[in-house]
Amino acid sequence: MSKGVAITGMGIISAIGNNVTENYQSLINGKKGISRVSKINTIHKDDIMVGEIASTNLELEQQLGLTPDNNYSRTALLGAIAAKQAIQDAGISDINTYKTGLVSATSVGGMDMTETYYYDYLENKSTQKYIEGHHAGDSTQKIAEQLGIKKSLVTTISTACSSAANAIMLGARLIKSGKLDRVIVGGADCLSKFTINGFKTLMILSDTYNTPFDENRKGLNLGEAAAFLVLESDEVIAAEKKEVLGYVKGYGNANDAYHQTASSENGDGATLAMQKALKVAAYTAKDIDYINAHGTATGNNDLSEGRAILRVFGEEIPDFSSTKAYTGHTLAAAGAIEAVYAVLALQHNIIYPNLNFKTQMKEFDITPQLELKEKELHTVLSNSLGFGGNCSTVIFSKEQ
Repeated sequence: MSKGVAITGMGIISAIGNNVTENYQSLINGKKGISRVSKINTIHKDDIMVGEIASTNLELEQQLGLTPDNNYSRTALLGAIAAKQAIQDAGISDINTYKTGLVSATSVGGMDMTETYYYDYLENKSTQKYIEGHHAGDSTQKIAEQLGIKKSLVTTISTACSSAANAIMLGARLIKSGKLDRVIVGGADCLSKFTINGFKTLMILSDTYNTPFDENRKGLNLGEAAAFLVLESDEVIAAEKKEVLGYVKGYGNANDAYHQTASSENGDGATLAMQKALKVAAYTAKDIDYINAHGTATGNNDLSEGRAILRVFGEEIPDFSSTKAYTGHTLAAAGAIEAVYAVLALQHNIIYPNLNFKTQMKEFDITPQLELKEKELHTVLSNSLGFGGNCSTVIFSKEQ
C-alpha cells in the first residue's frame, strides 16, 4: 500500500496569469488581477470588481483546437487548459500507462452558457446543445476527454468554496489506499451572472479591491480560474524516476453546521479541519511554517478563520496571508489555485504579501504578512472554507 502522495505536475489559469510561471511572477511582484466587469453583461458591472481572465471563449477554444460546433462552457474550457498544463508539467506522455483518475471540482458548471441562451432555447435549436453542458459533471467529462482518461474513475466534487481542496483530499486518499496510481485533482469555475447575482443578494461583494483580514473590509471580489495538480504514488515515482514538486501530507474537512451561508463566529469547522489535517500528517502546530488562509475579506470569514487560527496555533501563529486580493475568490477552484501557490511557496521559500491591508481587526491582534518575505519553508497549510462552515485544510510539504 502506498503511503506517499507526491505532486509531480501543476497547471493554472487565473486573472494573474495563463500558466504557473505567469502566476508566480504576479505573486512576487504584487500584480493584482482585479478590475471592473468587462465580459459579462450584468447590471452590476459598475458596482463591483472581479478577477477576470483576459482570454475570450473563442481564444480558449482555439487553444484546445475545438471545432465551432462545440458545446464547451467557459468552466470546461478553463479546466481543460489547466489540466493539460499539469499533465505536460508532469511529463506524462501516456495517461493510461498507470491507473489514473480525475477528481474535478466546480460550483458554476455550465451556467454561463445556459443563462446566456436561456431565452433562445425554444426558438433557436442551435443553442440547445448548451443544455447538455449545464450540469457540473459535464465539465469534468470534457476535461477527462481532453486528457484521454479512459476506463477509470472520473468524478466531480461540488462543496462550494472548499470543493477543490476536497478534490485534493479524495485524490490523496485514493492513492494512499492503493485504488489508483495517479490522480489529476483540482477545480474550475468561470464568472457568471448567476453567481454575481447570488453573492450580491448575500450583500458580500465589494465595490473596490478586497482587503483580507482588514478591519474595514467590505467584501469579496469574485474571480474565475482553474488549476490542477498531478498526484502520484511512491511506486510511480520510483518506476519513472520522477521529479517531485512536493507532497500532500495531511488533510481534513469538517462542517460546523452553524448556518446555511456562514461559518460560526468561533471558527468551529475550520478549527476541526486544521486539527484533522495535522493529525493525518502526524504534525504539531509548531511544524507549520506558513498558512495560505482562505481570507475572503468578508466580515464573517475573516473573523471566523482568524479565531480558528488562534485556537489551533495559540500564541505561536505562523506567518499567514490570503492571496485572494490577487485573483479574487475563485469559488470551487480556490483550493486548487491556492494549492499551486502553496507548492510554489515551498519551492521558492517565499511568503506572499496580504495585499491591501491597512487596519488591524479589533477582535484579535494577529496580523497577516504584509510584505513579500523570504523564509525557509518546509510545510504550508492551506485553508478552504465553504458555505455553512464546510471547511477543508490541506498540508503540503517538501518532505515525504
